[in-house]
Amino acid sequence: MAEQHAPKPAKPPRRDVHGVLLLDKPIGWSSNDALIRAKRLLWAKKAGHTGTLDPLATGLLPLCFGEATKFSQDLLDADKTYETVVRLGIKTSTADAEGEVLSERPVSVTPAQLQAAIARFVGEIDQVPPMHSALKKDGKPLYEYARAGQTVERAARRVTIHAVDVLATDLESATPTITLRVSCSKGTYIRTLGEDIGEVLGCGAHLVALRRTQVGNLTLDGAVTLEALETATEEARADLLAPVDALLQTLPRVELDAEESRRFLHGQRLPLRLTLPNADQVRVYGLRDTAGVETSLSLLGVAGWQNGVLRPERLVHL
Repeated sequence: MAEQHAPKPAKPPRRDVHGVLLLDKPIGWSSNDALIRAKRLLWAKKAGHTGTLDPLATGLLPLCFGEATKFSQDLLDADKTYETVVRLGIKTSTADAEGEVLSERPVSVTPAQLQAAIARFVGEIDQVPPMHSALKKDGKPLYEYARAGQTVERAARRVTIHAVDVLATDLESATPTITLRVSCSKGTYIRTLGEDIGEVLGCGAHLVALRRTQVGNLTLDGAVTLEALETATEEARADLLAPVDALLQTLPRVELDAEESRRFLHGQRLPLRLTLPNADQVRVYGLRDTAGVETSLSLLGVAGWQNGVLRPERLVHL
């Protein structure tokens, strides 16, 4: 008689989860792997991240769930802040500690020379994307060409470095390093920046640590680790999410009454008497009518505000 096996327990169904998880991504995880793990732990139907972090990088990776995914592009375009440790004297094939050593040079750098070199990179600069990056050429990520031993031509990209602060230096040791805080625009490659600073100093350099500390107005304050998410009870996991409007706190706020809310949710433009300057986007709160019951103020979506007229753009259905 065939051996009988107990049926596997049914997996919980995917559910509607809305909010933002401020994840402190661990080293060694890709952004997509971290997203998949968090999505499974929350049993969420819909999720997306807001820009990738290299596996060797740690730090802030905002993950959007449900209705929050409608605003993930805003964080892709937002400024970022990183803290990085740069090893001087060694240039590698990947501009980080994973690559092969290409050259070693002696390091003779004074604090004044370091500050002068850094100053050359503050403001608008042109960066050539590294071969070991996810940027695509002819539909294929550059890192795939690099792994095949190929180098392809890459056009320089204009980025903005808002500030570079020196947090620590160790210029006299056998393994000289500098620790920097970099505030920059989207699309900036910190590995390339570290390598370029090393070239200006005449010794070469590569990154040995990289941590993202801020995305837009979101910081590591209140961020959670995958480990904390895994050890939390199923009921407590949802409480670790910030609300959808955590992504919108820099936008002006507009509040609507019940009738205005109804019209807004139907996509109608609303002339309003508000003492508010024109704005590309505002966050809109109002009263929802749920089965005849008027709820408290909640996020309805974002809108444009021009010349006294509110123009719905993205609606939120919570």
